[in-house]
Amino acid sequence: VAPGGNLQARARTARLGALRAAAARAGATRIATGHHADDRAETVVMRLLQGSGPRGLGCLPPRDGELIRPLLLARRQDILAHLLRHRLPFAEDPSNNNSRFLRARVRGEVMPLLEQLSPSIVAHLNALADALVRARISGESGGNEPPEGSPLEPPRTSLTPLERKDPGDGHNTDAPVASNPEMLRYGRATRLPSSAGDESSSTAGLGDGKLAKMARSEAEEAAGPAKVRS
Repeated sequence: VAPGGNLQARARTARLGALRAAAARAGATRIATGHHADDRAETVVMRLLQGSGPRGLGCLPPRDGELIRPLLLARRQDILAHLLRHRLPFAEDPSNNNSRFLRARVRGEVMPLLEQLSPSIVAHLNALADALVRARISGESGGNEPPEGSPLEPPRTSLTPLERKDPGDGHNTDAPVASNPEMLRYGRATRLPSSAGDESSSTAGLGDGKLAKMARSEAEEAAGPAKVRS
């Protein structure tokens, strides 16, 4: 990873660069990332903290150029249950649990509280992101239907709709996770590749109750010294 600020942003750039190089070698035209519904909900909350408008809140669409996100309809717990049940190897970024990063705090502190207040908050935030992406596409296309290959068109490897078959532990181990389960074997459920829209903070040393300050710090760091992103 190249030196500089915002460690997670630099790691994300390095991962995406490696994936694009591999795609070029293989002659591939699409790169599947492992973003799921919880990732997208967290990103919406982070962008709210940063003061993003409608365009910024319409994040992580199913399609984004060469990037596709076939796991967006799945919850994190269901993907992990599938991997464990079928003994599929996967990797996890250790920074996911490091509270110096804004996303880790949103995931570990904010989202559990929001789910206590509204158990369907992840679905609501994903629906909000979809609606904002749809509104942007409609505006760009003059109110016509989204064109083929638009960000809202599900990729061909999209998820089979998850069924809620709860065996008692809160996990949906019986539902199919993807139309092609082999997608999960090679890291596509692990958050290893991430898009530029999946932002995290590398600011440290802030106490509890400082999430908004962390978000502002991340926005300033990502923008660089010449420009501060609102």
